[in-house]
Amino acid sequence: MIFKSKNSIPLHLFFVTILTLNLFISCKSSHLTNYKIDGKQIPITDTYNSDKSIDSFVSPYRNHINKDLDIVLSYCPETLDKSKGEFQTNIGNLIADACVTIANPLFIKKEKKTIDGAIFNHGGIRSIIPKGNVTKRTAFEVMPFENSLIVVALKGEQIYELANYFVKERKPHPLNGIHITIDKNNLVNQVLIHNEPVDRKKTYFILTSDYLANGGDNMSFFLKNEEKFDLEYKMRNVLINYFASHKTIEADHSERVIKLQ
Repeated sequence: MIFKSKNSIPLHLFFVTILTLNLFISCKSSHLTNYKIDGKQIPITDTYNSDKSIDSFVSPYRNHINKDLDIVLSYCPETLDKSKGEFQTNIGNLIADACVTIANPLFIKKEKKTIDGAIFNHGGIRSIIPKGNVTKRTAFEVMPFENSLIVVALKGEQIYELANYFVKERKPHPLNGIHITIDKNNLVNQVLIHNEPVDRKKTYFILTSDYLANGGDNMSFFLKNEEKFDLEYKMRNVLINYFASHKTIEADHSERVIKLQ
């Protein structure tokens, strides 16, 4: 038996018709394009009152965190700033040196190997270290990311790629242990590690961050590695521990990149 609606259209045909129309509309809508999006900025200002109940709940935690972050760890006799320097900066030197100082004993203990050099990215430094007291907050401001230290085994051929990348980028990426000489035409003239010319066939152990070890900032030479060693040590914690172990933190101003005239 086939049931019919009042207008004598079979109900099964009615439902099929509805289903077909839905499919048609869905297909048509999938081709629709939104050409304009309207929006407006809603600034958070003093006109918005804070919720006192929420503020009273958060306040003890905020005060505890602020008290911890404001603990003085060290003293800096000069302002360390990443914006001052063509091929290297005082803060870049400090960060690279601090990371190697902390990481090398750990790497020796875990792998019975020694770190030969280090490179980090200029863009990863997010604040200055102002002259005066250095606190935990300073470390969080300079290094707000969750990057960890990685040692990457690279052939000397990739070390030359690293040097060419450095010169092409023209950014003062923090270096340690790697010395690059650039000729007057801005080409790599020489690359030294341990004050000796880099052997293209030799393996070197280079300290960096997990972000760069995975090819971040176009440092694709790291992807040609022979092996990687995760030290499971946050760079920010390295800075905190380095600050805490040095009553005064002073940047080494020795040249890591030399341009020939």
